[in-house]
Amino acid sequence: MPRSGLDSEAVVAAAAELADAEGLEALTLAKVAARLNVRAPSLYVHVGGGLEDLRRRIASRGTRALAAQLQAAAAGRAGEDALRAFADVYRGYARAHPGSYAAMQRVALLGDALAAADLLVDTLIAVLRGYGLEGDEAVHAVRAIRSALPGFVLLETGDGFGLPLDLDETFTRLVAILHRGIAT
Repeated sequence: MPRSGLDSEAVVAAAAELADAEGLEALTLAKVAARLNVRAPSLYVHVGGGLEDLRRRIASRGTRALAAQLQAAAAGRAGEDALRAFADVYRGYARAHPGSYAAMQRVALLGDALAAADLLVDTLIAVLRGYGLEGDEAVHAVRAIRSALPGFVLLETGDGFGLPLDLDETFTRLVAILHRGIAT
């Protein structure tokens, strides 16, 4: 019999918190069970596919959350202002939720979150409409932005920037470079 108050969402939320605190690779069913004060086998009632299923659900949950935050940030903005808001929210989410963000980067884990991932791309395409970009030009710009932002985040969260310069200033310059490139 499932524990009262424990459901799939509570299990995924606890797992996401652990992944964010300790890293996605450190996540185990035993750690999630300990956090929820249950035995590991009882998690299968809520997450039938084990650890990979749990990672998929973390990716799905994170993708939906980020897509909603990006939509809200870009709403009512245009051009560089919209791009800056999009970039800032993207970076902020990755920094605040590194385990969830890591799960989201694995396409195989997205599963049922592909619609949310599409929403993320659609939001970026809407931002690019403010630059007058459509069709192939918009796709190329999406690819450039989706390369630059995750690249920066990966280096930042992985301590890949060793020089003693302000990372916020570097990020501001990165977004300005993207803006200028897209605007021309």
